[in-house]
Amino acid sequence: MEFKGFSKKTLPFLEAIRENNNKEWFANHKKEYEELILNPSRLFVEEMGEHLQALEPTINAIPKINKSLYRIYRDTRRMGANKEPIKSRIGIIFWQGNTKRMQSSCFYLHFSPEELLVAAGVRWFEKPMLDAFREYISDEGKRVALEALLISITAKGYTHLEKGYKRYPKGFSAEMPAADLSLYKGMATFKILNPNLIQNAEELIDTLYEIYEDMLPLQQIMYEVSLRVKEI
Repeated sequence: MEFKGFSKKTLPFLEAIRENNNKEWFANHKKEYEELILNPSRLFVEEMGEHLQALEPTINAIPKINKSLYRIYRDTRRMGANKEPIKSRIGIIFWQGNTKRMQSSCFYLHFSPEELLVAAGVRWFEKPMLDAFREYISDEGKRVALEALLISITAKGYTHLEKGYKRYPKGFSAEMPAADLSLYKGMATFKILNPNLIQNAEELIDTLYEIYEDMLPLQQIMYEVSLRVKEI
């Protein structure tokens, strides 16, 4: 089947999840979830995946839960986790390489009644990825080039993550060019769009392709970083 966009009923359905966030209500509306979210998400992954693989052939676009699609049920067992059992924000991920999908560079998006967020890179570093990133930017040339790329991305109207640490890690100091890159907990760029864009298949695909093409240089750098991750 061809991806024809998400229904005009999709965002209102996400609002309804917020207002009725319990498993019993969701079980009674499972068919709506499949029609309004799950099935079109699968078609979107197939369509968008083909476009992204034109940019980067090794991108994974797998229209399955726990692959390019996320579970609708939230893991409420984790400490500090949101305790609402059903997600009202729908995430989709296209990751590169054979590492864990959240620790390899990726093209990502999520939509909710408030926003359509489009991103590329790695949102946060687990320790092996953090070590690999710091190893990568220990090279002054790579560090300065990454800083210049972030400036270029910002000039195009995109945002990148803010620094997460206050103290320079071992091997970095304020005197070094672009040393502040060592203070990041993740490295990604993003842009927020009107969520109603998901209703128009052609405009959605074209818009995302242009954005991801702009973000590709950062995505490729972060993939190179992921290849430095040492096996534990």
